[in-house]
Amino acid sequence: MNNNIDFEKFGKFSKAGPRYTSYPTALEFSEDFKYEAYTTRLKQGDDKLSLYVHLPFCRSACYFCGCNVVFTSKEEKLDRYVEYLKKEIDILSSYIDTKREVIQFHFGGGTPTYYSAKSLDEIITYIKSKFPNWANDAEISCEIDPRFFNEEQMEVFAKHHFSRISFGVQDFNPKVQEVIHRIQPYELTKQAVDLVRKYGINSINVDLIYGLPHQTLEGFKETLDLVYLLNPERLAVFNYAHVPWLKKTMRKFDETTLPHPSVKLEIFQYTIDFFEKHGYKMVGMDHFAKPSDELFGAIAKGELHRNFQGYTTKGGANLIGIGLTSIGEGVDYYAQNTKDMQKYEESIKSGKLPLERGVELNLDDKIRKAVIMELMANFSIDIKRIETTWNINFHHYFQDSISQLDEYIDANLLTLTQERLDVTPTGMLLIRNIAMPFDAYMGKYATNKKSFSKTV
Repeated sequence: MNNNIDFEKFGKFSKAGPRYTSYPTALEFSEDFKYEAYTTRLKQGDDKLSLYVHLPFCRSACYFCGCNVVFTSKEEKLDRYVEYLKKEIDILSSYIDTKREVIQFHFGGGTPTYYSAKSLDEIITYIKSKFPNWANDAEISCEIDPRFFNEEQMEVFAKHHFSRISFGVQDFNPKVQEVIHRIQPYELTKQAVDLVRKYGINSINVDLIYGLPHQTLEGFKETLDLVYLLNPERLAVFNYAHVPWLKKTMRKFDETTLPHPSVKLEIFQYTIDFFEKHGYKMVGMDHFAKPSDELFGAIAKGELHRNFQGYTTKGGANLIGIGLTSIGEGVDYYAQNTKDMQKYEESIKSGKLPLERGVELNLDDKIRKAVIMELMANFSIDIKRIETTWNINFHHYFQDSISQLDEYIDANLLTLTQERLDVTPTGMLLIRNIAMPFDAYMGKYATNKKSFSKTV
């Protein structure tokens, strides 16, 4: 571990900022993005497809969760949603050339495995009936809550050739689990991981969160030791986004129990050192993977891509969001479905996709998106490549942005030459801060401190 880092000093960099799962961020999505603009793009698109299906239901709330979820114990609600999903897929297939190759498929939630094996099989089978052209090496994945997972569901995943399973863990400390309302012992998680291994899945991801109530460096060390025993191929270690003004369940936390930014930085620095010592490498802002993972081949080729599902090798695909609140992404747009179940159903009943908002990207958006996403994925910018691709003079085009980087250069968090911008290992802890000067919209949010979660 780099013991020379003054974590108290670095805590001063903590401020509200985007995670950059998209650029422009979702705050720029609006109803000005019209239905006709979206469907025209669907009709004209010929890129390969990435399909994301949102299953929003959970049995009960995990208080840290920032996802769009629906809490229910009624099975009929789950069954009803499946029927609407199928109708939405029918409408989509009338706009999209369904012969386009599917190279990625992902179930997100909510709790996808809150659904029975029968229902999961029904959804996947129906999608394949409408979109029959799947690549042999398609990345097919699902988020799993180990508390809701059984062998029948795993048999469905094996039947449909799922290649990656992601487990939500967050933290194994009993006190933290109690406060965040998610009791999930290590033994239960290990049983779920063993079940997936039994069916030949050789790509397992584990999600952790630092910055939760009552977390300490010593406690998180114990969680990391246990996670290492699970031997996952990838890990995502997220900075907890405390946004109680958006998520009511977060108001249940006593904010005095949240770790100080300096402690969070210390936890994350230890996490980086821990996984690198055990043979993992850091990928982008918050992911780790074994060097044999395909993510590293993508980095070498400059093909690592960041979207709403994290980091992926399937860049260049047209992401199609299916289901309540899902987000789609094309070359020059983002499109999001409604978050309201009643509006969702009414739209589909009328034969229309449940689009609520989105944004069209202009040329400046696309240039800045390329820069920010390269920075978030690789901790560096190949300036000459950006200049060649977009026919710009980087230092002239971004002169205002570059002037805002001085404090990070002075703090030895990055280096800047005519040809490259490279973030130092310490600077990686503040990658969101370093990306923000390239964001043309940040000035709009300066007076609204509740636009984003804290960067540290």
